Parts: sequence; C-alpha cells; structure tokens
Amino acid sequence: MSHFPKMSLRPEVEDYLRASFKNEEMITALGVQEAERKFEALLNHLSHPPAFTTVRVNTHLASVKHVKDLLLEEINKQFNGLSVPILQHPDVQDVLLIPVIGPRKNINKQPSEVIVGPHCGSAVLRGAHVYIPGILSASKFMKAGDVVSVYSDIEGKCKKGAKEFDGKKVFLGNGISELSRNEIFSLTSPLKYVKRGIGIRMTEPVYLSPSFDNVLSSSLFLQNLPSAVVSHVLNPHPGEKILDMCAAPGGKTTHIAALMHDQGEVIALDKIPNKVEKIKQNAALLQLNCIRAFCCNGKRALGKAEHGQGGPPFLPESFDRVLLDAPCSGMGQRPNMAYTWTLKEVTSYQPLQRKLFAVAVQLLKPGGVLVYSTCTVALAENEEQVAWALRAFPCLQLLPQEPHIGGEGMVGAGLSLDQLKQLQRFDPSIIPLKDTDITSVRDARREDMIWLANKDCIGFFIAKFVKRESF
Repeated sequence: MSHFPKMSLRPEVEDYLRASFKNEEMITALGVQEAERKFEALLNHLSHPPAFTTVRVNTHLASVKHVKDLLLEEINKQFNGLSVPILQHPDVQDVLLIPVIGPRKNINKQPSEVIVGPHCGSAVLRGAHVYIPGILSASKFMKAGDVVSVYSDIEGKCKKGAKEFDGKKVFLGNGISELSRNEIFSLTSPLKYVKRGIGIRMTEPVYLSPSFDNVLSSSLFLQNLPSAVVSHVLNPHPGEKILDMCAAPGGKTTHIAALMHDQGEVIALDKIPNKVEKIKQNAALLQLNCIRAFCCNGKRALGKAEHGQGGPPFLPESFDRVLLDAPCSGMGQRPNMAYTWTLKEVTSYQPLQRKLFAVAVQLLKPGGVLVYSTCTVALAENEEQVAWALRAFPCLQLLPQEPHIGGEGMVGAGLSLDQLKQLQRFDPSIIPLKDTDITSVRDARREDMIWLANKDCIGFFIAKFVKRESF
C-alpha cells in the first residue's frame, strides 16, 4: 500500500522516462497497460524507503558474527527493547539485513512543527536523526526539549527560517528538539560549534530503522544491497591492481580492498578534493592500507605516467580490474519524493558515461574485468550503454555475474535475451508495496525475507565485461 505520493518529476522528465519504459520491445513483451502499470508502480516505490536497511561488515577487522551480535545489542537499545531480527545475506555474506518497520500509522501529530528539506527527509526515513543544516522551518515558540512533528518539504518551497509552512509536505514522525528555534536560526548563537549537530532526535519515526550515527564505525559501512553486490561481481583477488574510477565516498573502494584482504593496490579517483579526503578518511577508519586516493577527473586518467609519481595519469593496460560506478541521473535512489532535475541535466549523463567508459577500456589489461554500474533506472544509462559498448569495443564480451540476485536487463536497447540474462537490474516495482509490522517480521520465514530484501531495494544496474585482447 502506498503511504506517500508517487515520486514527482518535471513533466518532460516523466515523459522521457515513461517513453523508455513503454518502448516497442516492452510493449510487445507486456502490452501497453502492463507497461504503464509497471512504470507507475516504479514511481510509487521510489518515493518509499526499501524494505531493509543493509550494512556491510568490514571483514578486514571483524567477523560477521561478532558484528551481528554487537548490532543486535545496539538495535535493542535504540528500539527500547523491541527485538528485530538481523539476517546475514546467504549470497553476499558480508552484508547484514535489518527489516524496516513501517509505515507506522498510530503516531499522534504535535502542534509544534519542524520542516526539513527533501534530502534530510529521505535520510530520516532511513533511520537518521535531523541535523541542524537540514532544518528549514520551526514553530515560533519551539524550545529545547519540546516534542515536535517533523515534515519534509518535498517541493523545496519552504524558506529557511520560516515560522510556519503551508506548502506540500509529508509527515516523517515525531522527535525531541535538542535546541530552541532561536538557537537553530540565530546567527549570533553561542552554540555555533553545534551548528552541524543533531537538531531533532527522532523518537517516533514513521519508518522505524536504526540510526548509525557513530555506531560501530570501524566495523561496518552503511551501504545499499546492490552497491555491496557490485564489489563481489568485480571479484577482486589479493595482489591485483584495481582502479575505482569514480570512487567517492569510498564504500565500494573499501569493500574491494577488504575482499582483497588488503593485499594489492586499489587506486581510487574522484575529481572533487573534499570527496577524495572522505575516501582517505574511510580507508583510515576501516584500517585498509592498500588504498591510494587521488584527485583526478576519470576522463583524464589515461596518459603518460609521470616518473615516480604512481598516480594518474596511467599508462594503457595498467589495471587488472576496473570499476566504473558511473556518475548518473540517480533515479533509482530511495526514498525520493520529488526529483527536481531538468531533462537537460538527466540526458547529460549518457555522453559523460561513454567518455569514462572509453578510458576504462584502455586502462584495462587484456583478460581484465570491467564492471559498469549506476544507481538509476534509465534505459539510456544502462542497457543502451551496454549495447553501445559492445558495438564500440569489439574486444569486450559480457560475462555472467556472481552473485546474481537482481533481475535481468530491461528490453528496449536491442540486446539479445542471452545478453539481458547476463545483466543485473534491480527494479523495486516488480513486487507490491507492503506495510511491515513487528509481528509480520517475526513470523516471516527467513527465505521469504531474503527474497524481499533482494527485490525491494534501490533501483540499480550492473554489467560485467572481459577484455579479450588489446585494441
């Protein structure tokens, strides 16, 4: 059952996305009505959080069992004794799954209101507290310690510092204010040092999911299930030299290093300096020493290597494996109630991805593996890119993926059925939205919960290639 409105897009973006989901191949396979139903179901799913919170255990420092036991204690404490099961994924064994309880409909709304921005609202729906920068509006007389109702301004129309807001908003739950309204918004506040701290501590969220603020930070990494699958599909081995072309904030980079037992070399690139620092911080936190991060636009990663530098640019055929987790339109992220990008912004990613892909192929050794992934549902950035790559680079061949827990690729790009089966598309619209309460979670069979976790996740895409020879 849909609790929130379907994801809102600009009309031209919705038409663009609908056309790809109602392409000729899809209409032939499903019919017009079923293709339209599937598209509408996707928009409904994207505005809701996934059915599970997933965390990846840093197996370089701790065993999955040990972290699972610690996490059970932490969640029991956060949920005031409410016992929620934690499952180890059978096919992605360094991943733990925590069922999300909700939407909870018996929460009494408070007269004192706080409005947060859409990004903050999405984080709250996945277990976060409200941090001060995310607060847009607070009731006039709100004091520290007040119980307040938190809403998300899903259209981005609330002005910072407003005392009330009558625009389109959705209820996220109740919390306790850590500061008064004046302390949050006053420029002369003596509490400047906490301006990035917690503003509202959520106590009754609509979706109950654990908070991971400073929780087992060196032992686990909060990561969507498909994002954890990617590194396993890449299948890195100790001693190899691996490139993560668009690496920030380092989730996949650190996962690759852990799977290599910190033996070998993982080169991580990002073009934004503070994001490169974040990669380095995560590598240090997780105690992974084989990672080297550089500030470099992936499009410029190929060239004559500078003597003794060891960083970019790199000579052709320098890497055993390359991960291109490409910049994308991000239309698979959940929850997202309002997608505000223009059609020009959305369509700008396909040519960028192709430029990066061309560099990746040249940097890969013959016999090496290239994995391409995105967190979008757009056909143009996924299956169409695979079809283009196979035409543009005859040296590439698609490989089957392990583990393969998502669905096969979407028709519409002219790929064969065998090729589509080798792709991995995570499409949450294939199952109905459902409410989850603690009783249904406790009564559910383990295999049914794993199946649900595999299906009801973010929208994501993975393709795996081998480079058969030089070109």
